[in-house]
Amino acid sequence: MKLEAFLSSCILEGWKDSILTLQNTEKVYEWSENLGIVRRCIESIVDKILTLQQRPGYGKKRHQSSVPKDWWTEDVSFLDIDIFRCIIAAVKSTNMLRPQLIGEALHVYASRWLPEITENRPNESSTSQEQDSPGRKKKILETTVGLIPADKGSVSIKFLLRLLRITNFLAVSPVTRAELLRLSGLQLEEATLSDLLLPARSPNDHDQTSTDIDLVTMVLESFLRQWRRQTPADESQLLISIQKVGKLIDSYLQVVAKDANMPVQKVASLAETLPGIARPSTMISTWQLTFISRYGAAS
Repeated sequence: MKLEAFLSSCILEGWKDSILTLQNTEKVYEWSENLGIVRRCIESIVDKILTLQQRPGYGKKRHQSSVPKDWWTEDVSFLDIDIFRCIIAAVKSTNMLRPQLIGEALHVYASRWLPEITENRPNESSTSQEQDSPGRKKKILETTVGLIPADKGSVSIKFLLRLLRITNFLAVSPVTRAELLRLSGLQLEEATLSDLLLPARSPNDHDQTSTDIDLVTMVLESFLRQWRRQTPADESQLLISIQKVGKLIDSYLQVVAKDANMPVQKVASLAETLPGIARPSTMISTWQLTFISRYGAAS
């Protein structure tokens, strides 16, 4: 059969050809799927991800160690979310790649199609109005979360928090939101202060003066629920963990306490959520001094 011969000799042998073919089948997806083109291309791509040490045509003169292991993540990020899901699910099922590499592929894909999670948003979007629709973004977000490997640290806490933030604007399912809260709480101790300083308003609102303290409070509550359920052999690790989070939250409180637009009740609520064991020192903290100077006279 001519189609089979063409696929085998011209399309499936090449990496870029398989990618381009899948991109072009989006407009005639049902026809392409019935002919087996989609399945064959996906299988070819998955096989190359698992077996090739570098991107075809990357440059044979370069030393092997200089080739990044995530060479394939950028190319597959151009594909439709359903095709991308099939590729990642197939790769995950083999257990041949590190979870962090799967996580990197998810990060690259989400950053391309959900510019709200990136710090430097492009001035002009290359996607069509349909591709940029809230419904499509919701599907991409929910699919991305569903593909995150179970291994702790497969994606960064910064990535998780940014995904969690935009759930407020995309009306994602409660299951997706709950999973992001769980994962964010699980990795909260890995966060930095800058990771927590996320704007509270919609990405389309340019007046982003306050940070999303509600999100931080929810993630802290998630962390505490999971922390209290732990039963490690060495209890000192539990103490180290919660005191690390306590130091992080106090640093965050020091920043938000200076925000004139931040309701005092929210600052107090976050401060009270943190248990006393998280603060090893009985000395008054900097954020408390700021808090007292701002609101003490009014109380």
